[in-house]
Amino acid sequence: MNSVSIFSNILRTISKPCLTAPSKILIQQSRNTAILKRRNPLPLYEKNGKPCRLRIRNYIYDLVENTDLKRREPLKIILTKFVDGFGNAGDIISQPPMKAYNNFLLPGLAVYASPENIKKYQLKPENDEVTKKSHFLQRTVNILSQYLLNVVMSADHPWTLEKWHLRSSFRKAGVYLTDDCITTMPKHPISGPNFDIENKEFYITVTINKSVDVIVRCRIHHWSSTPNKKLICVPNFYMNPSEPIYPEDKPILDSLPIPYLIEKAMKEQETQTTP
Repeated sequence: MNSVSIFSNILRTISKPCLTAPSKILIQQSRNTAILKRRNPLPLYEKNGKPCRLRIRNYIYDLVENTDLKRREPLKIILTKFVDGFGNAGDIISQPPMKAYNNFLLPGLAVYASPENIKKYQLKPENDEVTKKSHFLQRTVNILSQYLLNVVMSADHPWTLEKWHLRSSFRKAGVYLTDDCITTMPKHPISGPNFDIENKEFYITVTINKSVDVIVRCRIHHWSSTPNKKLICVPNFYMNPSEPIYPEDKPILDSLPIPYLIEKAMKEQETQTTP
């Protein structure tokens, strides 16, 4: 048996598993980049001369940068249509690359914010004040509509609920607004201290950007600095069923979305009960 036949037999033995099992071979190229630097510089040679033969030490490299480990910058994209919670058509937003590809570019909701696309869509500049506000308008509406505002009132001194009480309660929750934003107060006055209305609900209307009205669910809670007047602290009080202060408000309160905290607690209970 000559050397040619031996080589062909070896080649046939090696290639047969590869041809019969193509799924085990990675045929997709790996798109990555690593920046290397020679540890030992190459020797110089004369002009038009023969380069020196490379030795083993010339093939030793040091890693300068691995681009796969580099944090990717947010990607700027242009919305082509209204996207709930992000903005209107023509707005420029920044998103993480994978989120921009999967949620905006692939469904056709946005395009790259290139100079050509900016000219094509005749967009407003990114720092336009109206554009900035529109990004968060719908998101703010969604948050407030599912919010449960705790209005803490005094159990020691008489009071009547006013706008500045609500404004202070919003400020404690991290929402800053003026009295003009609270456009609708309860139809009947709410006065106290009155422990019959403890943990009972009412609603108000908040206007955002002087254009969008949101109904916000509120609950009354009494607080006292006197130890014998303090109420017992109830953990997860928002999970307890509550009735409206005025029965005529019940249809509107029932039409509101479930508060976020209650919805979150219900989902956690479902995950714990499911095997």
